[in-house]
Amino acid sequence: MIKIGVVGAGIIAAEHMKHIHQNDRAELTAVCDVAPGAAELAVKQYGGNAYTHFDEMLDREKLDALFICVPPFAHGDMEEKAAERGIHLLVEKPLGLSMDEVRRKAEILEKSGILTGSGYCLRYMESVQRAKRYLEGKEIAMVRAYRFGGLPPNIWWVDHAKSGGQLVEQTTHNLDLMMYLAGDVRRISADMALKLMRDVPGITTPDAASVNMVFDSGALGHIDTGFFPQPDGRASLEVMGRNFRLTLEGKDLTILENEQTTIIRGKGDFYQAQDDAFIRAVETGDRSLILAPYSEALRTLEVSLAANESAQSGQPVSFF
Repeated sequence: MIKIGVVGAGIIAAEHMKHIHQNDRAELTAVCDVAPGAAELAVKQYGGNAYTHFDEMLDREKLDALFICVPPFAHGDMEEKAAERGIHLLVEKPLGLSMDEVRRKAEILEKSGILTGSGYCLRYMESVQRAKRYLEGKEIAMVRAYRFGGLPPNIWWVDHAKSGGQLVEQTTHNLDLMMYLAGDVRRISADMALKLMRDVPGITTPDAASVNMVFDSGALGHIDTGFFPQPDGRASLEVMGRNFRLTLEGKDLTILENEQTTIIRGKGDFYQAQDDAFIRAVETGDRSLILAPYSEALRTLEVSLAANESAQSGQPVSFF
């Protein structure tokens, strides 16, 4: 049995704990959360021991793997301490808010030899894998995406210094898919504004953003995102090339070509697919099972933070 600890007992952690509990090869051994009672509530449902201090959990438990599900500002030195003990890591996105700090962590994790995954769960959708296979060898001209949704309930989320804003904290999934399917980004520019949510107490993060990018291939990209009031939540991604347009909406993939349209209805729980793949990787040592390693999540974070930098400075940011 793979013995797993979870640090953070919020909404996304609960999703992971459910899947760990359902996996026949894994055991939820420990849950840690600084909020009194949060870890206790989780272990009542899924088993294991509850902690409020991270170091105490590491000292008392012999863990094979750890899921880090804390806000981006709260990582501290958790990754380093786990790596020092040879504990494999799945770190939820975003990895942090300081690139210097995240790069330093990445070097330590790489040297430790542990397996590392990140929370970019959309990569595990069958529709995304079908899209990636379809695009192999094809020249892409443009990539477009949007995501609009409500304001998350976390009290820290509206503080830009703690969340990094919607592009970094939520729409990072959409940006990550753009890069996963179309390749790396060499230049990015962004405009962001706080327009409709100014009445939210303590808000300092923009509620609307428009981002342009140029990929290494020369393809052009654009993404719009916001969390202002709308009748519904929406998200979509399009990839366009010669005589084809590929669209991802929800779990479904549509491939429009000159002579035919193919619609693939996505099935299954991609969160569970991600967690099962990580657990299997820990069990077997097969790194290829992890579709979103820490190193690639680092690059997505770097591009996301560069968009924030561009919005603040009014100038594009180039990568060399």
